[in-house]
Order: sequence, then C-alpha cells, then structure tokens
Amino acid sequence: MIDNETNLDSYGSAYRIIRDIELFEGRYFILSEEIFNEFSLKTKDSPEIKGNAIIAHDLDESQQTSNEVRDLSELESFHEKIKGCLRCELGGKRKKFVFGSGKDNSDIMFIGEAPGEEEDRTGKPFVGAAGELLTKIIEAMHLKRDDVYICNILKCRPPNNRDPRNSEIASCEPYLVKQIELVKPKVICALGRFAAQTLLGSNESMGRLRLNSHSFQGIPVVATYHPAALLRNPQWKRPTWEDMKKVRRLCDGVEL
Repeated sequence: MIDNETNLDSYGSAYRIIRDIELFEGRYFILSEEIFNEFSLKTKDSPEIKGNAIIAHDLDESQQTSNEVRDLSELESFHEKIKGCLRCELGGKRKKFVFGSGKDNSDIMFIGEAPGEEEDRTGKPFVGAAGELLTKIIEAMHLKRDDVYICNILKCRPPNNRDPRNSEIASCEPYLVKQIELVKPKVICALGRFAAQTLLGSNESMGRLRLNSHSFQGIPVVATYHPAALLRNPQWKRPTWEDMKKVRRLCDGVEL
C-alpha cells in the first residue's frame, strides 16, 4: 500500500511499473477498484488519473517527443500479430512481410494479388512500376494515395512472381478478411483476376467480372485490371478508368 510516507524513489518505481504495463496494454489501462483506491499518487511526477484509468507520462515532460510510446491502432496491432507468419512455404522465402498501407479507416480499399520484387524488398504494397501507375490512377480520382488503403491477397512474394497457388491463397485469405473488417471500407476495388476471383469465389474471367455488380460481406466490389496488366496492355486503361469512376461513385457519389 502507498501511504503519505512513501518517498520519491518508490513513486519512481511505481511509475516504471506503469510504463511497463503501458507497453503491453496501451496508454490507457484500467485498474481494479481496490488497487485504484490504494494507488492515489499525489506527486508532481505521478501518472495522470481519469476515472480509474491511469495515463502514463514521461517523468521529464520536456522529453516527450516522437519517441513517446503510442497506442497501436487495431490494424497495426493485427499486423504485429501476424507479421511472423509461416503458414505456407512463402513465409520462409520472403524478405519482408507485406501487410498493407494507407488510411486505416479508408472508404476505398484496393486489393491486389501478391507482392512483387520491390514490395518484397521494402515491405510496402504497390511500390514498383505498377504501384506508380496505381498512384496516378488514384490521383486522377481526385484522391491521394494516403486517402485509400492498399493491400494484397498474399502477404509474401511468390518466387519469380508466379501466380499464387490455392494453398497460399487459403493461408492468407483469413488475414485479408480481418483487414477488411478493421478498415470497414465503403467500396472495394479488386485489382486483377486473382484478387477478384478470391474475393468473389468465382472462376469467371476478368472481362466477365467487370460487367457485373458484386459485393463482399455487404461491401460493393468493383473488379478491374491489375496495374501491371495495364503496363502490358495499354488498351485496357480506358475500361479501367470507367471502373475507377464507378469506385468513386459508389464511395461518395462523386462523378468523375
């Protein structure tokens, strides 16, 4: 029990314990009523108290910079939980686990098929030539890349960029479903045949998938060509732009 005779060293020890808890529980954590009633610190360096929540601060407030421990978002926490995945053989061959990037609660979610060489090297999705084209497409939609969320069906690169195998898709698909649940987009854009077929449980060609309306767990899905395919087939850029106009219209009603 902490009483009025407790010295500052004891307060410091208690504070360090709180900081340790913060690393695991986040910046706000709850004490039981019994412990809280005993743990009423009154010194200058005491943690801030709101209700029965303890908020840990650095002892020297002047040192609170970007190094301050912050809460992870649910999406970031999920990333930390799965980034060591070895569910399939790709996990042992990757350089970087490519989780996703962008706005955690974006209204638009772009989903590709798998990381390429540059993505495997950097740990970020769509950063090669196809990624540059995707960025241009997003900007043409009067949005910034940071306004949307981007990820892939697979989180690890298949050797030599081969097509994803069914077993690999089955291993990664639960991760994707969880990402969608956390981001809660208003519309999903499936980039490429594998992404669209996986999300929609379909074996239809991209040409047919583009012509129909789809949804995933109640979220509208627009299927379109992968940016890498557009680099090889420039004639597909025009129909892809029509798909992007549909994405924006489904998102917020804006007509491009």
